[in-house]
Amino acid sequence: MNYRHGFHAGNFADVVKHAVLARALVALKRKDAPFRYIDTHAGAGRYSLTDPMAERSPEWRDGIARLLRAPRSLDIQGLLAPYLATIGEPDADGGIANYPGSPAIAQRLLRRQDVLALCERNPEEALALRGHLGRDSRVRISTADGYVALNAYVPPKERRGLVLIDPPFEAETERERLTDAARNAVRKWPQGCYLIWRPIKDRAEDRRLLAQFADFGRPDLLNIEIDVGRAPGLRRAGLLIINSPFGLFEEARALLAYLTPLLARGDGADFVCERLTPPT
Repeated sequence: MNYRHGFHAGNFADVVKHAVLARALVALKRKDAPFRYIDTHAGAGRYSLTDPMAERSPEWRDGIARLLRAPRSLDIQGLLAPYLATIGEPDADGGIANYPGSPAIAQRLLRRQDVLALCERNPEEALALRGHLGRDSRVRISTADGYVALNAYVPPKERRGLVLIDPPFEAETERERLTDAARNAVRKWPQGCYLIWRPIKDRAEDRRLLAQFADFGRPDLLNIEIDVGRAPGLRRAGLLIINSPFGLFEEARALLAYLTPLLARGDGADFVCERLTPPT
């Protein structure tokens, strides 16, 4: 696969995905018992925004850069604080030199008793991931196929945790592999929290994917989407959340209401925050 997240690091989809991920991790920390964070497509862990890869496609300028410059109410600041703490302070011009991927965000937010299990199949990305996170005794890094590893990772011995599935969506069979792996994981570990990212290029195809996940029969399945309006490239992306932590639905809706106009690139920007299955 040719997908490299460095081209897209810090874009609008990352901002939404990582802000919601941070809120989910905060919710899991409300209990003292340890939990495990599993990332099936971990990437490099952290991305320079000044290297040629990022400069070729500086999507972060319409993503995290906008957020860092924007005013925020106290309520929104409170919701974003855990995510923003993983990024660090911007420079005098409101910019940042690098952007944390999901593993670095989880590493910053998890506690001493928690564990990170990260999979990255791309050799260069895996090497960078080890360089960024590998000295942390809580971190386990594998170069196995993320979908195969997920089957071995669940249920974790901690019995609590969150799985992020954030695939490249380049292979024609990606959606089938995604749904099969998620269905099997949920069957083995029904109480786990699962966050599944996907680009939305064809609305009809995406609705079919949502219906497949709804057929898993799990309560409180959340669908979160953001559309940044008519603009070149990807304009719509979303998260599916299985077993969302208490309060995440309301938090995500508040974040999307704030982030959508902020990140809009053209006419037609909107968002969706809906329950596909009723809560228990």
